[in-house]
Amino acid sequence: MLLRAPAETSDLRPSKMDRPTFVETFSGIFEHSAWIAERAFDTGIGPDQDSAMGLHAAFVDQFRRAAEEDRLGVLTAHPDLAGKLAQARRLTPASTSEQASAGLDALTDEERETFADLNAAYVARFGFPFIIAVRDHDKAGILSAFRTRLGNTFEEERAEACHQVERIAAHRLRERLS
Repeated sequence: MLLRAPAETSDLRPSKMDRPTFVETFSGIFEHSAWIAERAFDTGIGPDQDSAMGLHAAFVDQFRRAAEEDRLGVLTAHPDLAGKLAQARRLTPASTSEQASAGLDALTDEERETFADLNAAYVARFGFPFIIAVRDHDKAGILSAFRTRLGNTFEEERAEACHQVERIAAHRLRERLS
């Protein structure tokens, strides 16, 4: 008799999941925002959403349709880059991995101070943390984007932060469903 190995991550079929399993599996795709997975499931998950791209489209649709207050809640749920939560090792596993991929877990004291200053200036200006898909950048690119985006208007920056949240979700889904 052949024994089957447990299903690998790539064998996940969102369309075959019940609601509790789906929400548990995908609730962290958008930082601390299980409501996106819940709403996507409630709208209907079919075979077209069994890929990272398909499920991403369903999640982004829910994110974009949400009230402004809900979208802002997603933005404010994100941690500061290389901030106090990272130093205290209190980030979600996904955020920890993402920040480490760009070397943000191994900053010099001077770099840590630079990030702290930029984080404080950014939050004071926009009211939510600086968000960037760190897997798309290295440390220098992140610092450059930080400085550039501080010059944006609130509307420009909210749109860019939402775009970055969607990029982060795409990376997380590819990791989970590829």
